Amino acid sequence: MMKILSEPLSIEHLRMAIADLPETLKGTKITQLSDLHYDGLLLSDELLIQAIEASNQINPDLVMLTGDFVTRNPKPIHKLARWLEKLQSRAGIYAVLGNHDLEYSYSKAEITDALTNVGIQVLWNQVAYPLGKGLAIAGLPDFWSREFNPAPVMEQIDPNTPRIVLSHNPDSAEILQQWRVDLQLSGHTHGGQIVIPGVGSVPTWIYNSRDKIPEFFWPWIPFLKGKWPKVVRHWEWAQGLHQVGKNYLYVNRGLGTFPPGRWNCPPEVTVITLV
Repeated sequence: MMKILSEPLSIEHLRMAIADLPETLKGTKITQLSDLHYDGLLLSDELLIQAIEASNQINPDLVMLTGDFVTRNPKPIHKLARWLEKLQSRAGIYAVLGNHDLEYSYSKAEITDALTNVGIQVLWNQVAYPLGKGLAIAGLPDFWSREFNPAPVMEQIDPNTPRIVLSHNPDSAEILQQWRVDLQLSGHTHGGQIVIPGVGSVPTWIYNSRDKIPEFFWPWIPFLKGKWPKVVRHWEWAQGLHQVGKNYLYVNRGLGTFPPGRWNCPPEVTVITLV
């Protein structure tokens, strides 16, 4: 099966200042992988192996996986889980599901079971404390899921406790401004996939230019009509670190891709150091 054009893997480093972080947790290292879309076409085994090895070389305290493990059919999760079992982490591997992981009524259970069976904890409206009570890890359902309801999750965390929130779709950052979020980790956008130097990602540029484009042409332009405005409302958050109100959001460019592929937007493993 022909693979979609990708680019060499990029390792991105982020030092993140967290208020009230216990002294014992300063220097904590987290790696983030996202949007694998493992189906034999959209992510090669070679790139997946490189990403796993890159994460392991960091010797992270935690590994975070932020959704879209498959594209539609959940069956590839079983092979993918055997690869992800090779990920190493001192205190655990945590995951949330993305919109593609919920494509069918049985997808959630099949993907969750496959990941759980290899030691990956899937958080669905749950909070975990793998490094102790000094840092909470909150995992939310996909933003488009009927079960996306952050209030009961966020409100069970002590307001003085630093927290990292895993939420696949970065648009959820808008709603999450109601609560303290020291760092939200998301994916979903693939970084825009096609990035023009000096202009930015093509989806971001098109969406931000919509007021200059006659509406008559919108049906023929991606990201302006039909489902595309729903895919990501905030294309300005397509990749990297952003401040949303008082909170911080980091959007990983992901590992998988969609046609026509990636250009100037390499797949990413993120290394986050808490300070």
